[in-house]
Amino acid sequence: MKVLGLGLPELIIILVVALLIFGPKNLPKLGSALGKTVKNVREGLDGKEQLEAAEVDEDEEEEEEEEPKPKKKASTTKKK
Repeated sequence: MKVLGLGLPELIIILVVALLIFGPKNLPKLGSALGKTVKNVREGLDGKEQLEAAEVDEDEEEEEEEEPKPKKKASTTKKK
């Protein structure tokens, strides 16, 4: 079992160190905060990808809708 290139012994050492640093009372709060952060980052990245896809679709629609407009002739009459 490898997670991010770390084996089981390495993960256990990291968890023990985190438990010693933050204590048993704060560890669940830390895990919850980390989970919410990861969720927000994923939603942000997903939203950015959807936004970029929508912008590409809008650009394609604008190109299809654009038609050459007839040019108006300049008026040569002078106002008195």
